[in-house]
Amino acid sequence: MTGPILVTGGTGTLGRPLVQRLTEQGVSVRVLSRRPAPAEHEIAGKDPAAIGPRDWATGDLKTGHGIDEAVAGAEVIVHCATGRGDITAASNLIEAARRAGSPHLVYISIVGIDHIQLGYYKSKLDVERQVEDSGLPWTVLRATQFHELVLMGCQALARLPVMLMPALSIQPVAAAEVAARLAELAAGSPAGRVADMGGPEVHRADELARMYLDARGRRRPVLPVRIPGAVFAGLRRGANLTPENATGRMTFAQFLAGRLGGRSEPDRETARGHAQPDGGSAPGTAADAQANVKGRG
Repeated sequence: MTGPILVTGGTGTLGRPLVQRLTEQGVSVRVLSRRPAPAEHEIAGKDPAAIGPRDWATGDLKTGHGIDEAVAGAEVIVHCATGRGDITAASNLIEAARRAGSPHLVYISIVGIDHIQLGYYKSKLDVERQVEDSGLPWTVLRATQFHELVLMGCQALARLPVMLMPALSIQPVAAAEVAARLAELAAGSPAGRVADMGGPEVHRADELARMYLDARGRRRPVLPVRIPGAVFAGLRRGANLTPENATGRMTFAQFLAGRLGGRSEPDRETARGHAQPDGGSAPGTAADAQANVKGRG
């Protein structure tokens, strides 16, 4: 490979470990972000391993500004950026890629999007179809929700005195492990739709939250709530799970141990002498949170 690998959303939760993985392998990487390039000393202060054979492209996928320059010369594009406006962003990226030649387009998607009627998931499915119909060589990997997403939801919901949680199951996976898989796919030949990737364990949402609460030394009552309607029907049926593809190795408990360590925080009710009974739950389906975690650029 002579040209760089372009990573969209290279500063996001998935993009960061992907860029680091590729640079550690000695691959030439170009990061596409809406943000200007950080100074090298700023990167070094955060993670010396992040400095490698890479360059930076500033552009906006939603408007198309700077995208032709970003894709120029790239042999592979790994599209991690996501959020509102996904369909327009993907269209602009694909059009620029066509003008630049025929780079291998690798896209990260979400398990079950063809059976879950959330608006964000519908957009991801539309982007998959754009990729498939692009005329470019392509690979699509679907993954389950990230540990980081579950943690974000737990942190938000633990602010409430009672955690009302959707009654569903989640199979979270480490973003770093998905990044490692994407690096493999980017180095290989276009493979079309590859096997889904899920975390090592399937848990009810309340079980995951209890792990979080225990890790933080907090106490909350939890009330699992069945969410009716067609939008959540696929989630209730477990369409977001792929137990036959549980290739991730890091469990949510291991992730929490690494991220939170032995840290704990005082519970407000306990501090006031009104401790609540133990309980827990976790989100894992919030579309906006998924958009933020999958890749911010």
